[in-house]
Amino acid sequence: MADKKEDILDLSEKGMKDGKQISLDTRLFIKFTAFNNCKDNEMLKDITRAFKRSDISAVIYQDLNDPTGIGIINWYRNEYISLGSNSLRKIFQSKSFSLLNHKPEFDMLGRTYSIGYEQDLEETLLARPLRKVLDKNNEFGIWYPLRRKKEFYVLPEAKQKKILGEHGSLAKRYGHDNLATDIRLACHGLDKNDNDFVIGLLGSHIHPLSAVVEEMRTTEQTSQYLESLGPFFVGKSIWHYQSQGIDEYRVSLK
Repeated sequence: MADKKEDILDLSEKGMKDGKQISLDTRLFIKFTAFNNCKDNEMLKDITRAFKRSDISAVIYQDLNDPTGIGIINWYRNEYISLGSNSLRKIFQSKSFSLLNHKPEFDMLGRTYSIGYEQDLEETLLARPLRKVLDKNNEFGIWYPLRRKKEFYVLPEAKQKKILGEHGSLAKRYGHDNLATDIRLACHGLDKNDNDFVIGLLGSHIHPLSAVVEEMRTTEQTSQYLESLGPFFVGKSIWHYQSQGIDEYRVSLK
């Protein structure tokens, strides 16, 4: 017997427009991978050529805490995650990466998500995160995972919303003055250390990004309901590329 329609699990992302619920069953998976032993510009050029040759979207950061370190952001829509991950795997196994050392402590994989009130789900799930990572004005980035204490998830819903509102207000203040912007990704079950979220803090200067983390320490969520924060990858973006593939989601940066 076929399942009743009401019994089919709906995992699409939800929003709200004109008083009615909307949904979109797509999202971005964003992956962060770090390496070191990238000792000169020729090695870096070889890496960028490999991504362009394979037409794989990427942003590359110089690691500010490692003189030969780099961090790489890649992404794919969930419809193409199998194809995208296979292509990325081939790149990382190629000659261009053969002399680099993988730094697994910085491995991060997360997905964009909606909260339920967004009026434009395509903008929330696809366009806005890509514009942020590809924006050359966001020269600096701090990327890190976080894990909440399990007690947080059994708090009353109203209490959870109040606690989460602290970080939301903080993000609005820094964003209003163009000091910092953020990308928040869910990584439940995607992280070897059982983290819940991947966070990217981005901006044109490094100090405001550090100030955001400092100010977060005083919030109820960070001081009482976070199990762990980090490790932190601190980098300067040096190369950006969007795939030209017709199946890829592209954003205008003009």
